[in-house]
Amino acid sequence: MIINKQKILESICYTELVYGRINKKLNTNFSKEQIEAYILKILKETNESLFTKTGKNYYVLNAENHIRITINSGTFSIITVDRIK
Repeated sequence: MIINKQKILESICYTELVYGRINKKLNTNFSKEQIEAYILKILKETNESLFTKTGKNYYVLNAENHIRITINSGTFSIITVDRIK
């Protein structure tokens, strides 16, 4: 399956609840703007080969930052961000 990284970057969006979820999961206290800038930076830095689609979600694995971002493939909204080991 071909994943269009540029389309994801252009369409990404956030719900109000996800900001709190991201801060909780990453153990941070970022503002909404800081979260959006951080996620965009991670997505831009991550090679397209590390974008996968399983079911209705995209998963973006960035090993350098120990992060996995989950994105809804229909709405392009961020679902969650997890620390990986």
